[in-house]
Amino acid sequence: MAGREPTVAVFRPDDERLAEAVEYLESLGAEAVGDPMLAVEPTGATPRPDADYAVLTSKTGVELAAEGGWDADGTTVCAIGESTADALRERGYEVDVVPQEFSSAGLVGALADRVDGARAEVARSDHGSAVLTDGLTDAGGYVHETVLYRLVRPEGAGESVDLAAAGDLDAALFTSSLTVEHFLEAAADRDVREAALSGLDGAVVGAIGAPTRETAEERGVDVDVVPPTAEFEGLADAVADALR
Repeated sequence: MAGREPTVAVFRPDDERLAEAVEYLESLGAEAVGDPMLAVEPTGATPRPDADYAVLTSKTGVELAAEGGWDADGTTVCAIGESTADALRERGYEVDVVPQEFSSAGLVGALADRVDGARAEVARSDHGSAVLTDGLTDAGGYVHETVLYRLVRPEGAGESVDLAAAGDLDAALFTSSLTVEHFLEAAADRDVREAALSGLDGAVVGAIGAPTRETAEERGVDVDVVPPTAEFEGLADAVADALR
């Protein structure tokens, strides 16, 4: 990123993931604005232990499942992507399936020929895509969903909204559909929704995958960058290239 440091907003849960994202953006030469937009509220539930297949879709879900003492013996463990798979391995779980495409559709494609007549457990947040559960059901699986945690907008989130509304934001990195929705909700609460959308029009907007891009565009946010893989560093690198 040549010249002055561009102001780049990133939306992640307010934990080590946000700190790591800010650090990575700063290593690329950005002035990073960490705006959490997501807070995790655990439900206390754990994945069913009697499933033939268990699907985990996030590092947070893995952490909560492990803390709850989830026993995966005899279960084919499936991860939506490498970061989720790494989190499972770090906690002593063997990972049997990681799709080539890190998405709900990718998981359905990887399991479609395997789950007919099988019990499939999907353990995730309360905002999971129906693409996964419907796809596994259509493939003949007996699907059960366990909500491990709820995702809410933290009180006080929205620094990036004010920057966008003032035209002071050079880029924004949306890491899930919910970060888009919460950004726009925060803008509406501040009565600057149109100004914030205008500010995003003048910025480089990155979305971590096709579902996030679709959510953004359905709500009037033009997306400039979608990386080939749904990983944060790839998103950050692609946005940095666009800013150059």
